[in-house]
Amino acid sequence: MPKEITLCSPLDMHLHLRDGDMMKLVTPLTAETFSGAVIMPNLVPPVDSLELLLAYKKRILSSLGGHQFDPYMMLFFRGDYTEAELAAAKEYMLGIKLYPAGATTNSEAGVKAIDAVEPVFKMMEEMGIPLMVHGETHGFVMDREKEFLASYDYLAQKFPKLQITMEHITTADAVALLDEHENLRATVTLQHLIITLDDVAGGMLDPHLFCKPIAKRPEDREALLQAALEGHPRLMFGSDSAPHPVEKKECCGCAAGVFTAPLAIARLAQLFDKHDKLDNLQAFISDNAQRLYGVEPAEKLVTVANVPFEVPTAYTGHDQHVVPMHAGETLDWNVTSIKA
Repeated sequence: MPKEITLCSPLDMHLHLRDGDMMKLVTPLTAETFSGAVIMPNLVPPVDSLELLLAYKKRILSSLGGHQFDPYMMLFFRGDYTEAELAAAKEYMLGIKLYPAGATTNSEAGVKAIDAVEPVFKMMEEMGIPLMVHGETHGFVMDREKEFLASYDYLAQKFPKLQITMEHITTADAVALLDEHENLRATVTLQHLIITLDDVAGGMLDPHLFCKPIAKRPEDREALLQAALEGHPRLMFGSDSAPHPVEKKECCGCAAGVFTAPLAIARLAQLFDKHDKLDNLQAFISDNAQRLYGVEPAEKLVTVANVPFEVPTAYTGHDQHVVPMHAGETLDWNVTSIKA
């Protein structure tokens, strides 16, 4: 009999669904196996008002393909939010996402100076609204996250009741900082638990592994992996699954993003099993997020077993063509049952 594990209500705490035809293709690929996900607001234009948030959520719900799924919405951080705006939006969102201007896809409208928007942080702290952050500077690409850690340290100390999520951490230094402040938590992606920069550019360039923050050194991957495997209580799975049309990936000026949504649960099970830590996967993929954010997803029981899974070379539909991580490879684990 194959080894198996049943996960209760998996959550993806960092997900890109895009919009339009791409959203129609990729949304069911997450909604099938996850109970809910935190939806990134960096559309064009950004989702920076309650009106835009509610309209986007409506479009997501219409794209679920019949699956049971809760989209946890976020606003795109603006430095001029009023208390009235935040109060009106609070019940409809999980938090607010801060992007440094120009740091990643569709972030040109982001924040240029952290200290210039502190009044909004203060309002969020007083109102109990979590802050999620894409934590990179514009320095040398391998040092951008490390350089931003000083900003996390500053914010965590100045606003001790503000719950701050360090999104998609990639370094050993970020793991260490997580233990220094009780109001810090973090998400980590599938790819950053598996690859290093060598996998992206050490031989022939692999555009489908190129993402931001960029993959780092082996010692960084090891620190992230150990924190996840040991069930760090303030570390959560956030796929940062970021679909781009194949022509935007296999080109000069390759778009940043790794598409992992359809295989994330199977690949995580394979990874945790390899290290004899399957018992800690439930905390990483759901329990920690439920406790930290106070969310109560609908029950969805997802059974994953030690049986082969041939990853498609691409996912197509709605005039879209997206290549996933591990395209054309055979994984050792697969989702075998879903009960919602």
